[in-house]
Amino acid sequence: MRTDLAVIGAGPAGLAAALAADRRGLRVALFDAAPEPGGQFYRQPAAGLRAERPQALHHQWRTWTRLRDRLAASSVRVLGEHHVWCVERTPDGPVVHALLGPEQEKPAEVRATAVLLATGGYETVLPFPGWTLPGVVTAGGAQAMLKGGLVVPGRTAVVAGTGPLLLPVATGLAAAGVRVAALVESADPGRLLRHAGALAGKLPEGAGYAARLLRHRVPFLARHTVVRAHGDTRLTGVTVAALDAHGRVRPGTERRLPCDTLAVSHGMLPHTDLAGSLGCRLDGPTVAVDAEQRTDVPGVWAAGEATGVGGAALALAEGHIAGRSIAARLRGAVPDPGEWAPAARARARLRGYAAALDAAYAPPAHWTDRVTDDTVVCRCEEVTAGTVREALTLGAGDARTVKLLTRAGMGWCQGRMCEPAVAGLAGREPVPSRRPFARPVPLGVLAGQHEQHEQHEQHGQQTERGPS
Repeated sequence: MRTDLAVIGAGPAGLAAALAADRRGLRVALFDAAPEPGGQFYRQPAAGLRAERPQALHHQWRTWTRLRDRLAASSVRVLGEHHVWCVERTPDGPVVHALLGPEQEKPAEVRATAVLLATGGYETVLPFPGWTLPGVVTAGGAQAMLKGGLVVPGRTAVVAGTGPLLLPVATGLAAAGVRVAALVESADPGRLLRHAGALAGKLPEGAGYAARLLRHRVPFLARHTVVRAHGDTRLTGVTVAALDAHGRVRPGTERRLPCDTLAVSHGMLPHTDLAGSLGCRLDGPTVAVDAEQRTDVPGVWAAGEATGVGGAALALAEGHIAGRSIAARLRGAVPDPGEWAPAARARARLRGYAAALDAAYAPPAHWTDRVTDDTVVCRCEEVTAGTVREALTLGAGDARTVKLLTRAGMGWCQGRMCEPAVAGLAGREPVPSRRPFARPVPLGVLAGQHEQHEQHEQHGQQTERGPS
């Protein structure tokens, strides 16, 4: 298959870019690992569930219906259940390699002139004793269960961690009939007040969530943290405690909350695997882009959470700008920024919100002090915090060296879950790893790619020699 533009990711950024490029005459292929477009933010219940009021589970429902209807009326080719594991740079342009379906065994290949990386982000969970118990889920995971499956993870939940995601998760669970025993937020409310000016545009949204929490009588514990999760075969409760101004547990403030579910999150990190394998420059944990959302690799653009976690509205603005830029560049024209001036203004404003939220919701300091040596840090390889600390005493100074000494990060998730924790224990900031593949690939698929490459080279040599 050949297309003008391959968009990787069908969340807000990918949808906005695909529609903008399609409207300007490009052939667009839109890839996503999920069966249907929408991403995590616009995740929909399966049609077979016959949800009567899916809008009750969503924020910005009208925006989604407009996008959905425009996509249905467009010429965009939607490729659901396409798990992209590599984007290859070739002299003829980028080649997108994907694995098809739930089993992810059958390969697919699409050749494009340009690629937009709208790969989104993933949640960070900092470990604590008991966090591997059944019943402990990520906040985003609980939200995905509710939105996509119309199911709740339990009857009594504690929502904990830090970040703006906790608010919609707690209100969504409460509205679905779950008793939310507490919303436990480690951030100091004073931080939010210090950034109140920059966050003025977000205050009505936050007030709306606060009103719903009050209506459902959900206790809000600010500047608190989960110290330990309890249970033998599954979660039975959590111990929470207050934090002092320095992020340390205040002695004597511990209390136990019975629950069968803990939805926990400590923020998000951008998905940069495909960008890293393409050689795109990274700015800290994000993909570096210019005012047109172009990376420093020719023919590759990026938008949405991959360029900085900032929410759906920011992703829509960035995707729209990228789509218009790509359409102009592929026609051989110099884009006119005036054509997307409203989106650029929205992008600047929303990036300001995102920066303020990052500052207000920084993970609690000294969290590593509460991680006992027997706490599992790398779940895939069952590496404990004590093993990581032992590696540090042997001279390991970064996550990569810890991985070599302990296998932390060598499992199925390739360090996506444990890398922030390992970096924190080592006293370092998380650094994105450059991986050749964005997801595990069957050896048979790789062997098939090698055979195709050899056949292509042999055909090229025969063409150069001409008929014998």
